[in-house]
Amino acid sequence: MQRIAVINQKGGVGKTTTTVNLGAALARRGYRVLLLDMDPQANLTVHVDKRPDLESHTLTSLLVEDTPLQELVQPTTLPNLAVVPSDTSLAGVEQVLANRIGRETILREALEAFPGAATFDFVLFDCPPSLGVLSANALVAADHVVIPMQAEYLSLQGMAKLLEVIQLVQKRLNPALKIACVLPCMLDARTNLSTEVLREIETHFGSLLTKTRIRNNVKLAESPSFGRTIFEHAPDSNGARDYEAFANELLAMIGAGAPKAAAVPTTTPPAQRPHEPPAAAAEASA
Repeated sequence: MQRIAVINQKGGVGKTTTTVNLGAALARRGYRVLLLDMDPQANLTVHVDKRPDLESHTLTSLLVEDTPLQELVQPTTLPNLAVVPSDTSLAGVEQVLANRIGRETILREALEAFPGAATFDFVLFDCPPSLGVLSANALVAADHVVIPMQAEYLSLQGMAKLLEVIQLVQKRLNPALKIACVLPCMLDARTNLSTEVLREIETHFGSLLTKTRIRNNVKLAESPSFGRTIFEHAPDSNGARDYEAFANELLAMIGAGAPKAAAVPTTTPPAQRPHEPPAAAAEASA
C-alpha cells in the first residue's frame, strides 16, 4: 500500500482537486484507492458527494476518539474509490491533542492497525493549508509527498518552511518519507509569468518538477459542485486528460506495481444538478 500526502501550506493551489482526481485516475486503472480528508474545510468530502454537516463518523473520530479506521471508510460513486470524510469539528483537533504524547503518530498507528489495509493499493491524504498536527500526521504516515503549486511568485513563498518541516519529519519520525514530485497546477501557458515561474521552480526542484501541467480548466472548478470527479463530470476535458497524464507519470516515478483489482469499465454518468449551494466552485482547486 502506497501512502501519498498531497500538501502545500498555501491555500488554493490545487491540493483537493489533485487528491480527488489523482485518486480517481488511479481507481480507473483498477487500483483500489482510499482518500483521507485531513482538512477541516471538508472540501474533498463535498467533492465526492458527501455531506460534512451530516457525517458523524469522520477523521475527527479517529484522531480524538480512537475510532478504528475500518468504521470510517465509505464508498464513493466511483468503483475502487473510498473515502474517510472530514467535518468542521476537525478544526478543534489541534487544541484537543495539544498535550497528548505521540499525537503526530496517531494516523500512522491507525493505518498499521487497519485490517483492510491489504485491500488498498493507495492511500491519499488531502492536507490542510497549514503545518500543524493534521499535516504532521499525514507526513508521518506517508511514503511520498506530492506538492501542488501555482505558477505564481507568491507560491514560491513559504516553500522553504514546508521543505524544512518535511526534512524534520524525515529526521525524527519518518525516515522513509520522500518527495515524489512538485506538480504545477492552474497553469496558463499563454502568459510569460507562468513560463518564468516554472523556470524558477525547475531551478529549485530539478527533476522533481513533473512534466505534466494541470492547465486552467473550468470543468475542474465546477465538478465539485456536482459531487463528481473530473472523469465523471467531463471525461473529455483538458482537466481529465491532465490528471490522466499525471497519474501515469506518478506511477512511473514511485515504481508502483500492478493493481490488486481488475480495471473497471469507465462510463459517463447521466448529467446531474449541482448541489445547493455549490462548494464555492470547489475551492477553485483546493
